[in-house]
Amino acid sequence: MLFGSSAPVVAVIRLHGVIGTMGPLRNGLTLAGLAGVMAQAFKLKRLKAVAIAVNSPGGSPVQSSLIFKRLRALAEERDVPILTFAEDAAASGGYWLACAGDEIYADSNSIVGSIGVISAGFGFPEMIKRFGIERRVHTAGDNKAILDPFEPEKPEDVKRLAALHSDIHENFIQLVRDRRGKRLKGDDKEVFSGAFWTGKQALELGLIDGIGDLRTVLRDRFGKEVKLRVVQKRRSWLKRRLGFRTGGDMAPLGGGWAGDALASIEERFLWNRLGL
Repeated sequence: MLFGSSAPVVAVIRLHGVIGTMGPLRNGLTLAGLAGVMAQAFKLKRLKAVAIAVNSPGGSPVQSSLIFKRLRALAEERDVPILTFAEDAAASGGYWLACAGDEIYADSNSIVGSIGVISAGFGFPEMIKRFGIERRVHTAGDNKAILDPFEPEKPEDVKRLAALHSDIHENFIQLVRDRRGKRLKGDDKEVFSGAFWTGKQALELGLIDGIGDLRTVLRDRFGKEVKLRVVQKRRSWLKRRLGFRTGGDMAPLGGGWAGDALASIEERFLWNRLGL
């Protein structure tokens, strides 16, 4: 048996939560918040692989792309494979992150996929009329105030938004094709429809490589003596006392407690649409 300095090491990074800046008191997954953790993981001695535990319903496509690119750059620079493991969900941006892995595993009950783009909001034009509120917006630029929630929705604004969605969706599709290649087995129209599946169904579609949990797969791959080293961002004493979440940075969007409440609603929506 191997002990001490001779035992192989696998770094474990946990990517849990919504992707992107969420609010002044709620951390989301961002490159700024994770860059140090990722760099540290790839510097461990006797490193045989980096395992990424993903539990995310998605979020910002930009941050998904930035985190993905940094993981792949580190893997290629250090010549170390990445194995990703979906927990409750690796959906939308969460699946984007999972694709950083050379191999993807999931529980048979995990939610996987949702290769699409979504944006949601509210409209209040009738409420303003009802309460006699006068909306005052001054802009320079004809399209500066498109999709104003206090104005009736305009077809041309919706068309512009759809074009943005289509562009981002194509980028997502191309990334999945590049990473999964011939392993994809499902029909393109189905796989890239924005639908999501259980881990068992995702395996049949070629979205993942196997059913299994992180500890079992890594022990089978590298032996029972393998050392799993969880690498995470250290929290300050104040953050620990106040119970702030880890995983991202503390960059505020502004809005104080109101901003945090809206972020909570948005986060809950992303999980609820997966039935979680």
